[in-house]
Amino acid sequence: MAILTRLRRDRGRRAHADESAPPAPDLAARVRRLEIRTRHMAGSLIGGNYRSLFRGSGIEFSEAREYVPGDDVRRIDWNVTARTGATWVKEFVEERELTVVCAVDVSGSQRVAQPQSGRLGAAAELTALLGFAAVQNHDRAGLLTFSDQIERFVPPRHGTKHVLRIIRDVLTQTEARGGTRITAACDYLQRVLPRRSVVFVISDWFDDGYAQSLRLLARRHDVIALVLVDPVDLELPDLGIVAVEDAESGERLLVDSSDGALRERYAAAASGRAARRSQQLARAGVDEVIIRLDRDLLAPVAAYFRARARGRR
Repeated sequence: MAILTRLRRDRGRRAHADESAPPAPDLAARVRRLEIRTRHMAGSLIGGNYRSLFRGSGIEFSEAREYVPGDDVRRIDWNVTARTGATWVKEFVEERELTVVCAVDVSGSQRVAQPQSGRLGAAAELTALLGFAAVQNHDRAGLLTFSDQIERFVPPRHGTKHVLRIIRDVLTQTEARGGTRITAACDYLQRVLPRRSVVFVISDWFDDGYAQSLRLLARRHDVIALVLVDPVDLELPDLGIVAVEDAESGERLLVDSSDGALRERYAAAASGRAARRSQQLARAGVDEVIIRLDRDLLAPVAAYFRARARGRR
């Protein structure tokens, strides 16, 4: 059985968004608030660390010019040389433009959390931060949403309007059925990203069996796991007899949350799950950033950027 992710006394009503329907009246205001908050954070928290942390996709051809003594003969452009009768060499420049992709988990558990915005709201804020960091550095930003299958892919592009579109796509994502399947996201990104990219996987990571796919993705791309953690993921609150529903499978049962032994087993299972996740990420060569939903969402990302920058010096 998957982790129990909803604690409640009454059955809540799940919202099913219709993509053909007009956006909610407050959607524009929510997007605007996220833009104001995260634009500033992208500069003040991430600052100059962003550019130095990630490598571009390599080198790209710039131009051909005539050979001069001392040039590397391995750079001779034999096609141009044959056409002109003079020796020409290829000039290359380092390609520094980055592609940043946020892979956002939109499975059922993403909509269940104690803070008002939930995991999906937190994912939107993190996507906004990373998207505006890309804009400020003239890089491209893209989006993948997934559950146990691929829900939506927005190809990477430049510009503020594109990032705002990505934020709206996360906030208005229709509820997906099923659970979390990290492997599906990794395999899809392997196919659709032709150049080296920076991939942030934003999820609660309530999944197993993704190690091999994640390792293959991390060999080609720079992959960072942003792990969304709600307080109830770590310990069962003492609320007496409560109805509990698994948000991904729909299974329901009554539990006595005042039972101390039950809460201890719950906490031990949560600790073991976190340890297994950390081990799998480490083996795949993927950095892990823990994002507590009951604390500042953006501070851990900023701390990660600063720590990684220090490690590169």
